[in-house]
Amino acid sequence: MKEDRFSWKTIVLPLLVLLLTVALWQAIIVVSGLEPYILPGPWDVGKTMWQRGGSLFLYSFRTGMVAISGFLISVVLGVSVSLLFSQSSIIRQSGYPYAIFFQTVPIVAVAPLVIAIFGYGVLSVIVVTTMISLFPIITATTTGLITVDQGLLDLFRVNKATRWQILWKLQFPGAIRYLLTGMKTSAGLAVVGAIVGEFFAGHSSGHQGLGYFILVSQNQINTTSLFAGTICSTLLGVVVFATISLLGRLLLWRWAGEG
Repeated sequence: MKEDRFSWKTIVLPLLVLLLTVALWQAIIVVSGLEPYILPGPWDVGKTMWQRGGSLFLYSFRTGMVAISGFLISVVLGVSVSLLFSQSSIIRQSGYPYAIFFQTVPIVAVAPLVIAIFGYGVLSVIVVTTMISLFPIITATTTGLITVDQGLLDLFRVNKATRWQILWKLQFPGAIRYLLTGMKTSAGLAVVGAIVGEFFAGHSSGHQGLGYFILVSQNQINTTSLFAGTICSTLLGVVVFATISLLGRLLLWRWAGEG
């Protein structure tokens, strides 16, 4: 299916939704009469973000670096595992259930084990980020690698193409679109994983990110800062998603077909 082209609607329509959301937010405060420490207004949250912009940017930058590190490791591991799965149905049927099992294990249950092995700090946060963002890469890339046009596959075999030639010239180019889809999904999950990892392992490392900021705001019952941290987390997710999408298109345009 042809992707939507960039137009004025790409910017204007989301902005309209944002304005409506802010208006609804303010209306809820006026109608409900909730105290600011329970539900602060958009003006108070915006003021806090402006006053603490420097520290919030630093927290966001640290979390973003961890998210990108975990994401890149997920891409390398995910593509490697997918290439292995694509070479044999026996290997795929033997290993795929464990990939699903790995994804379904609650990160809350695994986090203490990760900390026990890697200790408190950035390394454990990157491990948690990788665990959360790995599965979409494996599923999407494996699907792309094994979904090969049978006619083209027969043509390669008739011309006595080697397994490597079939993989590199037929299977991998066909899997690029699937890989890009998996990367977009993993990009958002990487930010979630980084913040969740900071909740458990990053708050005492001296490399505090948004997870630490949100956790401290919660402990101090500072709802305005809590909202500010949450909004920064959302914006960071959008930035990482857009960056990965753009880089994916630029670096893989040869196989993706559209730049």
